[in-house]
Formats: sequence, C-alpha cells, structure tokens
Amino acid sequence: MKVFIVSLICVLLHLHGIAQTYDSVNIKHVELDSFVVRSGFDTKAFIRRVQRDTTFYKAFRSMRIVPYKAVCSFTARDKKGGVAASLNTKAEQRFNSKKCRYTIFTDKVVTGNFYNRDKTLHYFTADLFYNLFFSEKPVCGEDDVVGKGFELKDKSRIEKSKYELKQLMFNPGSKVSGVPFMGDKASVFDADEVDKYDYKVTMEQYEGEEVYVFNITPKPGYKNKVVFNELKTWFRRSDYSIMARDYSLSFNTMVYDFDVRMKVRMAQIKGKLYPTHIDYDGNWKVTLKDRERMRVVMDVVY
Repeated sequence: MKVFIVSLICVLLHLHGIAQTYDSVNIKHVELDSFVVRSGFDTKAFIRRVQRDTTFYKAFRSMRIVPYKAVCSFTARDKKGGVAASLNTKAEQRFNSKKCRYTIFTDKVVTGNFYNRDKTLHYFTADLFYNLFFSEKPVCGEDDVVGKGFELKDKSRIEKSKYELKQLMFNPGSKVSGVPFMGDKASVFDADEVDKYDYKVTMEQYEGEEVYVFNITPKPGYKNKVVFNELKTWFRRSDYSIMARDYSLSFNTMVYDFDVRMKVRMAQIKGKLYPTHIDYDGNWKVTLKDRERMRVVMDVVY
C-alpha cells in the first residue's frame, strides 16, 4: 500500500505509457463559458482529446534527452507543521560522449534526518523523486517517443510505484488498478463516477496564448466520497498541447490515507514542450508506518 500512496507524488515521467480511451458519452453535461461557446467549441471532440492526450507525457520524456539545470527543494514537516528535515540542492543533467545522461549535484544544504547513517535517503518521497528524475550513474538509450503500452517491468517497490504513478498521472481520471478499497473512485470519466463531478471549460490567456481550461471538481455532497478534489488542465487552443496542470487528491480508509496537491507548468522551448516547474505537497499515512509530510519544488531551466 505504501507503494501506491507515494506514487501520487509527482509527474515523474520517464515511464512508458499512452493515454487510455474512454467513452465521452458518459459525461452528460459540460459547462461552457460564453467565450468558449462563441469559438464554435465541439464538446465531445474536446473530451476525446483530453482522454487521449500524450503531449503531457511526451514533455516529460523530452526532459530526459536534453541538458538542463534545476533548483530543488525538499522539506519534510513534523506533525506541528515545523521543518523536520530538508534538502536544498542544484541538479544539472549532462551527457557523456556516448550520449548517456547523468546528474551532478552542487550546493547541497541538508538539515535534520534527511539522510540515514548509511547515506541513503530517509524519506520515501524523496527517494522516489531522486529515482525518477535523477541518476548519478549514466543512463543510455533514452528517447521521447510515446505510444508504448504500460508495462510492469518487475515487482520491486520502485517499479510498482512507477507503474501505478503512470496510470494516475498520464491517465488522470482513469482507474488505478491494484489499490485496495478504491475501486473505480479515481475514474472521473467512468459511468459510475461522472454524476459526482462538475465539468467546466473556460477560455483564458496563459503565457500570452489562448487556452482552454478544463476543470473537474466534485459536486456538493460528494467531496468526501471521491478521489479528485480538483483536476484542472490548461490546453493550448492552437494544438491542444497541455501547458499546465493542477491536481488535488485525497482519500481515507482504515489502512491508509493521503492528501496530495501538485502543480506542473510547461514552456515551449525551440518548438518542444518541457516541464519548467513542479510543486508537490503531500501528506500520507499507511498502517504501521510513520506519517510522511513533504513538499518538493523543482524549477528547471533548459
């Protein structure tokens, strides 16, 4: 169970995946603002694009094949909200002569028990972030091709985390398999769940471009009965690429609970989309394990 809870932490995306397809007919009503209506908006076609999107996933794969510099902050909180431990560091992705990526870290400032005595990371949230974004050893053969199917490579803790994460983050609103007590509650496009949510599309300006903003929120009376508190996505009007996404999820059972918020921002650089800002704030607890409260912020420059 711990594997799933921490899988919610971020859009950490060197995973192999493709968005699943849903029956958009399940959604009976989508509220449109007047600007969207006047644009000649096709609601059903838009929902299909949302469900089949691969631009978000591709942006994170593209991150793995170019040099970048990142400023990273990890802050573990105690039960009173104070700082229990922290790590602030700069990370730089480089490539060797064989075009294999690797990460170097500089300017590390550590407080508290962020590391164990054996130099391993004390917090699983930080461990998973490191495992998915960084590698101090060269990693070869990366690409940003999308279209490969989801597959569980092995049954290790990290691989299970990655597998469940890609279901949740690349197919937001789809069923996350293998999670006890949740069933189809994460399936915001499922026929049994759509009546619990409000769906709304507005038109706005984002970073100087026109975007459609698709927002999914629970209806009154269902806020404590669904997984998503909000799923908000900014789609560029010209090509429907995802420019930003906000997640807010929570769930509570007798054996685990979690409350996770995450923001991801993108930018187009030399004709390609890349993640430039990731902000994760999570609080989760599994029976017989200590509660983990951590915020992770990454700002990336290419």
